Amino acid sequence: MKNKNNLFLKSTIILILGGIITKILGFIIRIIYTRIVGAEVLGLYSLVTPTYSLLITIATLALPTTISKLVAEGNHQNVRILSTSTILIMSINFIVVIVMLLSAKFIAINLLHEERCYLLIIAMSLTFPIISISSIIKGYFYGKQNMIPNVVSNIIEELVRGLLIYFLVPSIMAKSDILAAASLFVFSFIEEIVSIFVNLLFIPKKIKIKRTDFTMDKGLLKNILNISLPTVSSRIIGNIGYFFEPIILTGLLTFSGYTSDYIVLEYGAYNAYTMSVLTVPSFFITAISSSLIPEISKNYLRGNIKSLKKRLGEALGFALFIGISYSLILMFFGSNILNILYRTNEGLNYIKILAPIFPLFYIEAILMSYLQALGKAKITMTITIIGVIIKLIVLAITSLMHIGMYALVISEIVNIFVVVFLNIYFTKKVSNRL
Repeated sequence: MKNKNNLFLKSTIILILGGIITKILGFIIRIIYTRIVGAEVLGLYSLVTPTYSLLITIATLALPTTISKLVAEGNHQNVRILSTSTILIMSINFIVVIVMLLSAKFIAINLLHEERCYLLIIAMSLTFPIISISSIIKGYFYGKQNMIPNVVSNIIEELVRGLLIYFLVPSIMAKSDILAAASLFVFSFIEEIVSIFVNLLFIPKKIKIKRTDFTMDKGLLKNILNISLPTVSSRIIGNIGYFFEPIILTGLLTFSGYTSDYIVLEYGAYNAYTMSVLTVPSFFITAISSSLIPEISKNYLRGNIKSLKKRLGEALGFALFIGISYSLILMFFGSNILNILYRTNEGLNYIKILAPIFPLFYIEAILMSYLQALGKAKITMTITIIGVIIKLIVLAITSLMHIGMYALVISEIVNIFVVVFLNIYFTKKVSNRL
């Protein structure tokens, strides 16, 4: 038991330390990029980000979580898991990329109301296959509770990203704003190639993957889909809500008399400054959640219910401590943080409203990871559907109330309260039945 405790603690600490380094590098890079390109380019990038999030969720099919769970349980050969997952995910990616290349102009003009987003959508579509392959390898190491490969690859990814932005974006920006925004997706493609190469260096030498190993195991495929489809359905629904967010916002704010320039600039400030600052501790939560899934899966499989519940309590306590501490810092020093990071106070008004609410946002991820690890992905999907529907309804109503981007802030707050309350309710219900 002591070794198991140490493994969980060690995995979490490694991910947190790696996350701190990655987050620091990411912030430095974001600051450099923001200062180079300005608010308008950030606004254009923010408009396509929801589309990107939705499609990358479909393209990766929640396989990192699925592979992590299957590898941790140890009921299948790892090579079979990786090969079956790769064949499945490449088939899906082929379809997604073709569809996006054909519909990019329609999305840009008719849905986002911004023709300049066309090139960005084309650029992001080409990144999906390489990101999907990278996610499969990362899922394998999470399942093994070996966090060092992912930490090392994430740090190297950020370094590569930083170098590309620092040396190439200024000259790209001089030629075209649109190319400067699209370059981030091109850089993502390069980063993921580097990440795959780094992760492959950590694959044990005893694992020999041959060309003949790349066959579809139909029984395993069914198992993968049984786990991944409910999980990815939940994420897709969440991202569909995120996808419709700028569509509803731009459409109804335009109808209410707001200009396109106002929407692009304010939406860019909200995503680039407000949400960026509010989600600083997210790497802690990601680290805890990534360590929690294989740990909960193993304990549940072995009937260690006491240990399982203990892990959840520890994860929630840690998440709340981090969330409350950081929210207090933002409430008193939000202006200083924005000025230090971005030399601006844009988005501060939104931070002041959202900061007291965000500790709840952090425990949401822990509760959903717990339910998914117990095989209750259908519950998380139901919660997500309810949260998305309520958020979009609130967003639509408030967008017509002539309160500008505060419509988005209000809908975000309502969504957090609804989703967290439902997660707590179902977590208690499931735990009491164990």
